[in-house]
Amino acid sequence: MNKTIRIGTRDSELALWQAHTVQKKLNDLGYKTEIVAVKSQGDIILDKPLYELGITGIFTKTLDIAMLNGQVDIAVHSMKDVPTALPIGIIQAAVLERANTLDILVHKGNLDFLNSEGTIATGSLRRQAQWLNKYSNHNVVDLRGNVNTRMQKLNESDWNGAVFAAAGLERINLKPDSFINLDWMIPAPAQGAMVVVAMANDNYTIDAVSQLNHIETEICTYIERQFLKTLEGGCTAPIGAIANYNEDEDIIDFKGVLLSIDGKEKLAIETKVAVSEWKKLGFNSAQEILDNGGTQLMEKIRTVLKK
Repeated sequence: MNKTIRIGTRDSELALWQAHTVQKKLNDLGYKTEIVAVKSQGDIILDKPLYELGITGIFTKTLDIAMLNGQVDIAVHSMKDVPTALPIGIIQAAVLERANTLDILVHKGNLDFLNSEGTIATGSLRRQAQWLNKYSNHNVVDLRGNVNTRMQKLNESDWNGAVFAAAGLERINLKPDSFINLDWMIPAPAQGAMVVVAMANDNYTIDAVSQLNHIETEICTYIERQFLKTLEGGCTAPIGAIANYNEDEDIIDFKGVLLSIDGKEKLAIETKVAVSEWKKLGFNSAQEILDNGGTQLMEKIRTVLKK
């Protein structure tokens, strides 16, 4: 069979970079491909925060529809944007080797505000909550759009800085000199990883794409997303999770956090388990948080988001 694999992507620079990366890997394996750019609702509606749109998969919805309609064969996503439950008929075909997982603060050359009052920008409730937890006297403002748009808005603003995922800026060479790594901030589940989804009944494409899978990244992102799913966060509640495989000791280090939207309440877990126990690690960690105040905190978050 000599079918051309049609790669669906959003048309932002970062999304296209991700699609081209997958295209090159498939081409190197001898497969024919073409890229199909699809406009996403998430990039178009910029005046409303994501959680108000009522869809957790706002960035994936357009491509899901294009796949189910048979317009494209696969879609490439930043895995942190993908809802934990995929639409019926669509499966995860590969997780690529993970890039940088850190969040960074892009600033304007002066960090004095970290010791006084300041304003930083982010469209993420997770980043907002963790920032306010650490800097309770700061002001956090909403920031939307793709990375290029957000960088431009930061430059035109009077904000002290904005929080970005390091991976996104690094992938399209937008990372400026004026940044600091926020190694205290727990990233979004699956941050820094790219996922390729395909139609469940398309064996040719699944066989092709599965060759790109990176098993260590697949397991770590599975744990993080299971933690998210068990807390029922969708991709909007302030939830962070990071799993790392420690090869020397053959263990997995896991850190997870759930915060109130204002950052005043924080429930965190840090644990290490043998690799053989990875399948339930995310679930067990989330359960521990739920049993220790997390259930009530999730109720509060849902109430706030409904307003």
